[in-house]
Amino acid sequence: MKTLLPAILIAISVEGMAEGQPNVLFLLSDDQAWNGLSCAMHPEMESSKSRVIETPNIARLASEGMRFSAAYSPASVCAPTRISLQTGKSPAQCHWTKAAGSMTAADGFKLIPPQNRRGIESHEITVAELLQSVGYTTAHFGKWHIGGGGPQNHGYDQSDGDTGNEAAASFVEPNPVDIFGMGERAMRVMEDSVQAQKPFFIQMSYHALHYPENAPGDLVEKYEGLIPGGNGKEISRAAMSEALDRGVGKLLAKLRALGIAEHTYVIYMSDNGSSTKRLLRGGKGGVWEGGIRVPLIVRGPGIEENSWCHQRVVGYDFYPTFCELAGVTESLPATIEGGSLTHLFKGEDKAVARTREGLVFHFPHYQGDAPHSVLLVDEMKIVHFYETGETHLFDIEADIGESRDLGGQQPEVAAAMEAKLFAYLKELNAQMPEKNPNYDPDNQRSLRKAKEGRGGKGKNR
Repeated sequence: MKTLLPAILIAISVEGMAEGQPNVLFLLSDDQAWNGLSCAMHPEMESSKSRVIETPNIARLASEGMRFSAAYSPASVCAPTRISLQTGKSPAQCHWTKAAGSMTAADGFKLIPPQNRRGIESHEITVAELLQSVGYTTAHFGKWHIGGGGPQNHGYDQSDGDTGNEAAASFVEPNPVDIFGMGERAMRVMEDSVQAQKPFFIQMSYHALHYPENAPGDLVEKYEGLIPGGNGKEISRAAMSEALDRGVGKLLAKLRALGIAEHTYVIYMSDNGSSTKRLLRGGKGGVWEGGIRVPLIVRGPGIEENSWCHQRVVGYDFYPTFCELAGVTESLPATIEGGSLTHLFKGEDKAVARTREGLVFHFPHYQGDAPHSVLLVDEMKIVHFYETGETHLFDIEADIGESRDLGGQQPEVAAAMEAKLFAYLKELNAQMPEKNPNYDPDNQRSLRKAKEGRGGKGKNR
């Protein structure tokens, strides 16, 4: 049995929610690019929105709330982000930096990546458990993907169980990848919570945009017309994006129908980035901006309509944020790395206070690239590769496409940031790749993308 904070039962009325505990509806999409919506993620960058995908409900949410132009997922792949959101810790500290699969010396790469944890452990105190302790009804629907017996073993009153990607495969129209089934279950929780006069925390971990081949036929036909000459996957992903938007629209309509929209924080973000083919470099499985910069929209009490925040935020910041909004007064676990965002919601333009300076993204694996790690401090970003020992330096504010390596011009900055990155990883006992004793340079299996150029091909390379 875990040691949790003492339960504090708080009875509230719907009319009094503004003065009491707000509801929280956390909408998490899967593999959605920073510019994958019809609303821009940066006010001065037209390319920060999709040229063809239509997401009118999410766009309305953005117009009613705050958009974050520099929001990051904790990882460039799904499962590490998901455990990070539950624990408030970075994937590096969680020792979970890859979604699935492990490599050995027999795979023939120059380095052997570390092995991952395969399930959230019982001693972890999740954000749901803390919100439960102060009277919240909690629910998690959709993709869990971090084992441990499922969400109901980790603070959620209701869930779809210990699900993974495969759970969505059988759902086709009229309920593609269970978008609308998840919504119906969430709406029942909303209704029950209002009747019981309790606040709710609902995490909707959508399977979309996985299984794009399951997208509704009418939307596939629509995007075949909007993307002439587009490949099937591109068309289907666009169709699935709009299907997801329809599901989000139903939830937002339900909040209005129940009279609780003004007392509910709605957060929309993606679990990782995706290849954009323009503007950002890289994609899923690499910690270039394309893999970790994600759409983020927040609407709720005290947030100015159609507002913007340009401070850098990361997914595990929501752990202390939700706790502060919910009125958790006990000390949070000392291991959390996130900082509260509530001052940003009020329009205060100052950096998030975290336990360490900067943001680290650790991906010691082969996927979109060779093993590498990143440190972001203010506008500067270094990318360190473990195969070669190379470190690249970029000014992300001036060069969001990461096309101009400043390492040769500012070697002192690069060296200082590299030292800070290594100190952070050592402090957390982060898992590192090791030399492969069986590596044969004449018979190597380096990733093609790594050979062609870090981060893959594209106009910004």
